[in-house]
Parts: sequence; C-alpha cells; structure tokens
Amino acid sequence: MAGNNLRFKTNYAVSSKIEPFYKGGKVQISHDEKFIFCSCGPRLNILEIATGKIIHSIEQDDQEDITSFSLSPDDEMLVTASRALLLKQWDWKQEKCTRSWRAIHNVPVASMTFDCTSTLIATGGCDGTIKLWDVVKQYCTHNLKGSSGVVHLVEFHPDISLLQLFSSSMDCGIRIWDLRTSKCICVLESHYSAVTSLAFSPDGHTLVSSGRDKICTVWNLKERNVQRTVPVYEAVEGVVILPENEDYSQLGVKSKELHFVTAGTKGVLRVWESSSARCVFTQTLPSAPISDPEQADGDPLSLVYCLPMPLSNRLATVTAEHNILLYQLPSLSVQQQFVGYNDDILDVRFLGKDDTHIVVATNSSQLKVFELATSSCQILYGHTDTVLSLDVFRKCSMFASCAKDKSVRVWRMDPETGHVHCVAQGHGHSNAVGSVSCSRLKKAFLVSGSQDCTVKMWDLPENLPAAGEEPAQLAARITEKAHDKDVNSVVVSPNDKLFASGSQDRTAKLWSLTDMSLLGVFRGHRRGIWCVQFSPVDQVLATASADGSIKLWGLHDFSCLKTFEGHDASVLKIIFVSRGTQLISGGSDGLVKLWTIKTNECVKTFDAHQDKVWALHGSSKDDLMLTGSADSNITVWKDVTEEEQAEEQAKQEDQILKQQELSNLIHEKKYLKALGIAISLDQPHTVLRVIKEIRQDEEGPQQLEKTLLRLRQDQKESLLRYCVVWNTNARSCLDAQAVLQVLLTHLSPAELLQFQGARTHLEGLIPYTERHMQRIGRLLQSSMFLDYMWQKMRVTGGKDRGELQGEEMDTSPQGIFIVDKQPGQEKNTPAAHQQEEDEDDEESNEGPDSGDEENEDAESISASKSATGRQVRKETRANGVKSTGHVSSEESSDEENVIEMSTKFPTPCILTEAR
Repeated sequence: MAGNNLRFKTNYAVSSKIEPFYKGGKVQISHDEKFIFCSCGPRLNILEIATGKIIHSIEQDDQEDITSFSLSPDDEMLVTASRALLLKQWDWKQEKCTRSWRAIHNVPVASMTFDCTSTLIATGGCDGTIKLWDVVKQYCTHNLKGSSGVVHLVEFHPDISLLQLFSSSMDCGIRIWDLRTSKCICVLESHYSAVTSLAFSPDGHTLVSSGRDKICTVWNLKERNVQRTVPVYEAVEGVVILPENEDYSQLGVKSKELHFVTAGTKGVLRVWESSSARCVFTQTLPSAPISDPEQADGDPLSLVYCLPMPLSNRLATVTAEHNILLYQLPSLSVQQQFVGYNDDILDVRFLGKDDTHIVVATNSSQLKVFELATSSCQILYGHTDTVLSLDVFRKCSMFASCAKDKSVRVWRMDPETGHVHCVAQGHGHSNAVGSVSCSRLKKAFLVSGSQDCTVKMWDLPENLPAAGEEPAQLAARITEKAHDKDVNSVVVSPNDKLFASGSQDRTAKLWSLTDMSLLGVFRGHRRGIWCVQFSPVDQVLATASADGSIKLWGLHDFSCLKTFEGHDASVLKIIFVSRGTQLISGGSDGLVKLWTIKTNECVKTFDAHQDKVWALHGSSKDDLMLTGSADSNITVWKDVTEEEQAEEQAKQEDQILKQQELSNLIHEKKYLKALGIAISLDQPHTVLRVIKEIRQDEEGPQQLEKTLLRLRQDQKESLLRYCVVWNTNARSCLDAQAVLQVLLTHLSPAELLQFQGARTHLEGLIPYTERHMQRIGRLLQSSMFLDYMWQKMRVTGGKDRGELQGEEMDTSPQGIFIVDKQPGQEKNTPAAHQQEEDEDDEESNEGPDSGDEENEDAESISASKSATGRQVRKETRANGVKSTGHVSSEESSDEENVIEMSTKFPTPCILTEAR
C-alpha cells in the first residue's frame, strides 16, 4: 500500500487535555490575578490564567459536593465547605488539608468570605445563621441570628476598623451587623427580589447592590438610606464599581461621578452613571445573536458573575454556559476566554496552517475554537441549534459545519489574528444535517447528508466576504435521495471525483461527483453505518458500523476485503493513518484502537475516555491525533513510536555493552561487580549464570558468601525474587538453595521481612523446597536398598569353578564396591564375618600346596566379577532407557543432585558410585 520504508505506528501518548473544570457555582480570582478558583462538584479546580491549564485540583475525601469556598486576601489560605457540614482549611499550593472542623451549622454553608486581614472568615448557612471564625486562633467568635432563609451573600466592610458585616438572605433585605455587639444595627430595604451582589466604593461610604428585580440601588452608608435607584431592565447577577482616576471615556464615562458595570441576563456588560441613573455604554457582541428581552433567566448567553481585576485593569465574567471571559478595560475587548464545561463533544478538527488551533462541536449551537498553546477559546455564534458535524478544507484555514437547524455554514480563520468569522451559509434540507464533507484539492464545494435521507452538493463562490460582512448565501447544485434512513456520514474522495455516504439503513453507497449518479452499494453490515472514509492511497473505502465492526471495501467490485472486530459496541468514527496502512477507530465503549490493515491486528488500545468517542481526527503531519468524547474531554495524542523505538534501540545497545562487560568481569573473577550488573539488567537467567560461575570456583561457597553479603539491600531483594523462580526448576534449585543459605544464615528475620514482598517470596519457596527434599530422600532410600542388595549378593565361598560360574551373577558387584574392603564395614557385616570364619576353617584343613591354587582361583574370580559387574550396569541402564523410551530431565537432574549433595548426605552407595 505504501513504501517499504514506512514505519507502522505502535503507540500514542497523551500530549494535552481540554477537560471540564467548572460546572456551576462560585468563581473567585486570586488577588495576584494569576489563578481562577472554580468549584466542580466535589473538586475545586485552580486554573492558571497564563496557560489555561489546571495546575491544582483539590478534592473532598468524602466525595461530597463543595457548597462554598473562599480564598484569603493574602492568597495563602483556602477554606471550603461541603454538604458533609465540614469546613476544611487547605494549603492549596501543596493540595494539602491542614485543618478540618465542624461548621456547627445544621445545614450546608451557602456563602463564605474573608475579611481584609485574612484572620476572620464569615459563613452564611441555609439555616439563616451567620458564624464568624478566627482561622488563626481556631475558634468561633460570633453566632449571628436573625436572617430568614438561606444566607446567600456575606461581605465585610472594606474598612476593618468599623467591624461591620453585610449579609443578605431570602427576605431581600441587606443586614448590617456590628461585630462588637453581635447585633444587627440596620436593615437596608429596597429590593423585591434576591440581592445578588454588593460593591463598595473606594472610600467605603457608598454601596451599590444589584438584584434579580431588575434594579440596582446606590446606598449612602453614612446615612444608611437610598441615594439612587437605577432601573436596569434585566436581572442583574453582578455589579462592579469602576476605579476612580482612570480614563474610561471609551465606555462613555465623561464625569467624575460614581460609575458601575452590571452583568445580567442579556449577556452584555453595561456601564451606568449613579447620579443620573442612565446607561452610558452598552457592550456589543457582533458575532452573537441578539437575545430576546423577554428571555427567561436560563438564557445560555446570560452572565452569572462579574469580577473585578484591578491590578491588570480587567473584568472577568462568567456565563450561564460555564464560560469565563476576561475583558481588558477600557476597550472591553475579550483578552482570554476559557470554557469550563463543554458537554458532549460531537466532532473535532485541527485548524490552522500548523494545526495550532482546534474547532469543536459540542451539544450546543455554538462552535468553540481553542488555541492549543493557551487553551484560550473563541466562541462562534451562527447556528441556532446543535452543531452535529465538522470538516476542514485542506491547505487553508477554512472549515464547514452543519447543525440541527437544517443549515450548513463555512467559516474562515484569519491566520494572523486567529479570529474566525462566517463567510457562507446554506439552507435547503428539510431535516437536521448530520454530516458535511469539504472538497480535498481546492476550496470549491462541499457535500452534506441529512436526516431527510438526501445528499446535497454546494458550490462555494470564488470571492468570499471579508470579516464584518454578511455571509454569502449558498445554493445546492444537486440534490439526490440517497438512502431509506438517516444519512450519518458523507466523505469526498482524495481526487474530488467521488463521494461516499453511510446510512442508518446499514448500507454505504458510492457516488460520482460529476452528476451525482450512483456507482455502487456496499452491503454487509448488520446495523447502521456511522462513518465512512476513503483510503488516501488505495481505491478502498472503510466503513464503521453499530454492529461493532470495521470493513474495508474495494471500489472496483464493491466487495468486502477485510473485517476488523474488537470493539464491544458501536464503532462511531474511523480515520486512516500511516499513509493508509493503518486505521484508528473510536467506539461507544470509550476505547480508541489502532489497527494494522495488512495483519488485521489491533496494535494498541487507548483507554482515556469514560463515554462514547464521537470525535476523531488526525493532524496534517500525521503525528498528532485528536479525540473527543461524551464525557466532555478533548484529548490531544502524540505519536511516540519513533521515541519508543529509539529508546528501545538505545536500551538494547546498552544491554549488549553490559553483557560484554559482564563476560569480562566473570573471566577476571570480579564477581561482585558482575553480579551487580546482572541484577541491574533485571535478567534472572544472567544472574543465575553468574551464581553458577561463582559456585564453580575453587572456593565456591566462601566466594558466594563473600559476594552476596556485599550487595545492597535492593540487590538482595531482587536476588530473593529470582530465587523463587530458580527454585521451581530442578536444574537450578541447588543454586537457589545456596543463595538462600547465605541470606538466611547472615540476615536476621527482621531484616528479611523488610524486603519488599519478602513474605510472598518465602511462602513461594517453601512448597518447592519441600518437594526437592522429598525427591532427594526417595533417591537416597532407593540407593540404600540397592547397596544392601549388592552386599548380600557377594561371594561367600570359592570351592570350585563350576560353583563359581553358577554364582557368577551373584558375585559380579564385588569388584565394584571398594568400600566393602574397609575395616569398619567388614566388621559390621554378618556375611563378611561368616566368610572370614569359613576361610579360617579352609586354611586349617588344607595343606601348604593349596595356596597357589587358591591364588589362581581368586584372580579368575576377581576378573569374572569385574566383567559381570560391568555387564550388569550396562543392562540396567539399557533396561531403564527401554522401559521409559527416554531419560527425563528430572531423573537426570535428580542423579546430578544426588551426586552433588553426597557431601551433605554421606551414603555408601553414592560415595561408591562417585568413586
């Protein structure tokens, strides 16, 4: 399929991730304006603003959701409250809980704030009480009662000398508490709905409050009365007072009166003059659709927080869709944007000349374009319903999208600024458009497939509008009813002459782009087809189906060439990599698999998602892969095949050098260093080889003991682990036992138990050691019986040669056993004693001439015994081979073991055979 020099991919590693870090709740920015703190269920994520990466994640041990948190003004202490009614103090930089105590509240804590000295913290509970805690001395200082319902807002007065606390609950009033007397000194009543935010003027004499009753109230704190009521005509969630002595003329600020910024359900920031109660500036979002003024508070464009960043002269807003936007003042231009939660990821594509950006379609009408370097996001508005599919034009920063709103759109990114805008749109389908594919050779056309069972081809105009202009209107050149059910996937061939479609009707079809004529049908899947892809080099089409299989089809005869099975559920997406020689698939089982086409083999399975993998795309350089899942995670994978191969090659070269060095050290009898190198290679066979070399030395036991005792503890641990393996084999059990003898002799039980896995290793040694001892015992018992029989078969007399020949078989072993001639054994043997008496009688009865005849007879008998003994041994061995057919390795090893262990078990038979 490709050049022979092409290397197959074997592995990918996670390069980076875009994962959810905020799912609603409180958001706070550190006072040095470097980090954003966001609650996400039982976790509190800390996002670094410069890189957009989650650098810390604090999680509750009890997995209870965090209901509120607060960061001290000195950015040192973080306190969290959970549904378990616990308050926890954290060293957030170390992700370590330093203190935990009961909140005393009977119900969860709803709000929390520090004073400016970072010593007092106030907690407002759902039980209508407020408690103040001294975090330094660690005790509760105040218990303030009087609020009705949930206390959802608490704030200290910026002037700590006043010792005043402001709170608001469900009664819509703002209470002022005197901490000296622990009493409520005043209730500020103006709002008729929940108070959402409080902002103090720099001198502390003025307070601006916002509420969901669509008004903002300016309070004179000296007189404790209403100074001005400002109707804002939207439910306001956040209010920020603009700093003094700054030029905000771009925001319509022309006087030195107090001005404040509001953020609410309309999704835009507005600047108000407090003295005249009029709006002097309204933010415009050119790419966003205009919200309905009567829209409910659940509008995804609405703002839920507005936070000041005075050091960098910025504002931060949080949208109902969990997006965090940083605006630069006074221009109110978006500087950075972070997406806290993406919902289901339906499609992803690399974008840009060097794949610097990715475009993401989520379960939303908005498209998100992420910059990979900073994770900063640009949100694209245009579609009015969920975007279902994406595709990119090659060699240009353009892409197409289709959605449930029955439309297709074409977008272009400015390569210099990274700004993306819509350049064309087309309407014509009668149902949701589920798939779109762009032309490959040039930006000339695109093909779409819809749930109305049709496919359409759209021509792009030569001159596309610039940024800020109205998008061009596309008209479908050809429309064709393609399938009997929903069209799930369409793809254009690499030469722009063909396109294929896959449908829920379990078929894929091949079409000519010239006249939209049907060329062939691919049948064979048992369920609907989710994805179709052309091979970049061969005339092959790949299809992925809900039946869990991937099939390759020939374009000439429409036959199935190969089938890949491995996913446990539907295969949702496939792409070709390695110049068409490999496939990558993503399934609803959350797995991503790498396949080699030639061998039908699944090379690697990647498990990084917890839900369906809907999105899959490869980079233009074929070195990166992008996956997106219904678990809201986007993962960037990097091809690490070359790195792993280089590491493996370097490792092999290093092992070769170490093997050479090991051989030299053994030859030079530098056993300690040789054993250390063998253990470092983690090769038990090589270590065994060194042990055998040491034992074969002239001073083997002493050398082995000296070498083993000089090893480090970790090396002894490895040696003990190897002994467990060696002990299971009869050929190497003696080496294992020799090592164990040294370790058990010189190391105390306490020292042995400190070894990693020592108990497991020792338990594994016991049964095999017992088995070896039982086998050696059986061999010794058999040898003792054979020795006894041979001794009983000795010659007891030599009167005539005929009698000797009749007893030739019985007397054959006599010449072999030299041990019988030892004095100690002759005295202890009854047969020998009887023979001595018989010989004495014969000597007393015979004359002096009988000595020569006796010597001749003895010599002949001795020669006959030797010959017969050799014959018996040969026949015994032959019979053993004949009966078994072969000599087992265990029997041969048993013989070797018995001979080698004869010094420990001095049996006459073993000693005789050794001699």
